[in-house]
Amino acid sequence: MNRAGKRRRAVLGASTSVIALGLAGGYAVAQSPRVIKVRARKFEYNPKVIEIKKGESVILELTTDDVFMGFNVPDLHVRADIVPGKISQLHLNLQQEGRIDFLCDIFCGDKHEEMQGYLMVS
Repeated sequence: MNRAGKRRRAVLGASTSVIALGLAGGYAVAQSPRVIKVRARKFEYNPKVIEIKKGESVILELTTDDVFMGFNVPDLHVRADIVPGKISQLHLNLQQEGRIDFLCDIFCGDKHEEMQGYLMVS
């Protein structure tokens, strides 16, 4: 085999190795955040328990058809207004495992105090 043929074979072999590494996960691929839809209705959130993996990037999409409400996660110091007919978003990427409570922080009626749920990070 001549010199040009050896060089071509070496380049082709190196290219194949790089492609194989990429396919095998040798490169980090950015993933889009997982969207979790949360519907607020008078005195409840659906779902009430939101399961998230530690380090997972998520977007909570908060909606309601009822009255103006809030979504507050006191331990994370984050909150959002939930306006009827609109979508509010909260971006989360939690780095610690455990239960994190959330609640409605805008009075929405007689059973307002019962309107709560939690994030379960594992």
